[in-house]
Amino acid sequence: MSILGNILWFVCGGLLSGLSWLAAGCLWCITIIGIPIGLQCFKFAGLAFFPFGREVVYGGGTVSLIANIIWLIVSGIPMAVGNAAIGVVCCITIIGIPFGRQFFKIAKLALLPFGAVVR
Repeated sequence: MSILGNILWFVCGGLLSGLSWLAAGCLWCITIIGIPIGLQCFKFAGLAFFPFGREVVYGGGTVSLIANIIWLIVSGIPMAVGNAAIGVVCCITIIGIPFGRQFFKIAKLALLPFGAVVR
C-alpha cells in the first residue's frame, strides 16, 4: 500500500515539492553558516519525495535543542503551519486522509528537524 501511496504522492505534487526542497538546500549550502540548514532541507526533500512507509525518529542532545529553537523562530513555525493547513484540507475527504497524515508528519518534522532521523 505504501508503494501505491508514494506513486500517487509523487505524481500529485511530491516531485515538485521535493525538487523545491533540493533547490533550497543547494542554495543554503552555498555559505558555510547555511550548511546545517541546507542539510535539513535535504532531509525534507527525501521525505517530500516519498513519505509513505517512512518514519521520523526524534532524538538529539543539547546542540540539537539549541538548533531547533533557532530553527523554530526563523522558519519552523511558518513551515509547520502551512503543512498542517494543507493536511487539514486533505482530511476533509475520506480519500485525502492518508495524504493529510503525511502532511502532518512533515509539519512535525518542520518544527523539530535537528536531531530527527528519517527512516
